[in-house]
Amino acid sequence: MSRQPRRRSYDQHCAAARALDLVGDRWTLLVVRELLAGPRRYTDLHADLPGVSTDMLAGRLKDMEATGLVERRRLAPPASAYVYELTPRGRTLLPVLRALAAWGAPELGEPRPTDAVRAHWYAVPLLGALAPLGPGVVQVSLAEGEFHLRLPGGGEGTGGDEGYGDGVYGGPGPDVRLRTDAATCRALAEGTLTLAEATASGRAVVERTAGADGAGGADGTGGAEGMGGAGGADDAGGARRAGGAVQPVG
Repeated sequence: MSRQPRRRSYDQHCAAARALDLVGDRWTLLVVRELLAGPRRYTDLHADLPGVSTDMLAGRLKDMEATGLVERRRLAPPASAYVYELTPRGRTLLPVLRALAAWGAPELGEPRPTDAVRAHWYAVPLLGALAPLGPGVVQVSLAEGEFHLRLPGGGEGTGGDEGYGDGVYGGPGPDVRLRTDAATCRALAEGTLTLAEATASGRAVVERTAGADGAGGADGTGGAEGMGGAGGADDAGGARRAGGAVQPVG
């Protein structure tokens, strides 16, 4: 008989307390943040959670499997590797992460000397700020790396196929390319800068790809202009892209 992970409980008949019983442990919601971007191998998941020990991460993943938030599956050959991914129940935590990110954005400021930085960590707070670019896929290029957003359209909080992924989009091509910098991402996340203001001031450059609807729309820009393109190739073999971190829209 397999040993079930021992979990602590607040033992309170309260919905908030029950939720914290499941996701209130340290690192749990950050694991969710990573897995919302798509299936991940253990080693790549550990690499994007700097500061967590291997024992702690393994324990959190076991707990999350036991509570139905995460599942482990084997990729089809030739990969034949195991990945962790969120269950449908786990994926419903995206609005929770968005609310936490909105609440925490004013605390970001400049990165501290001890802070790790990953480009895709800006994805959650930008889902609302970049909503005017939807519906469709937005490829975001920073000096720190690339990530992409799926925007359902219709404004913030509409749900649908909303999501994000690390790295270059693996579909036929994004609908919009956005080139900017981390400081602008922080300002957009904090709400001290709008997308229209960022493009008008040259802090962000928006390019709608050929055939995308709404060219020259809410962003108020035409073709590619201003900042130089950021590099980055699609690492199809990486865990975060295994099985396609984010599937094409439509």
